[in-house]
Amino acid sequence: MTFSDLGLGESVLKALRDVGYETPSAIQAATIPTLLAGRDVVGLAQTGTGKT
Repeated sequence: MTFSDLGLGESVLKALRDVGYETPSAIQAATIPTLLAGRDVVGLAQTGTGKT
């Protein structure tokens, strides 16, 4: 899975590429589509897993 697969806009994808991010973490992949659909999310994951 890539960030492109998650439905992010081109400006966000460019910013992610510019800082070197290539693939979303598991929690990002699980929550980004739901967030983009305007729904609320409560995510639980260990520190350092990419929640930010």
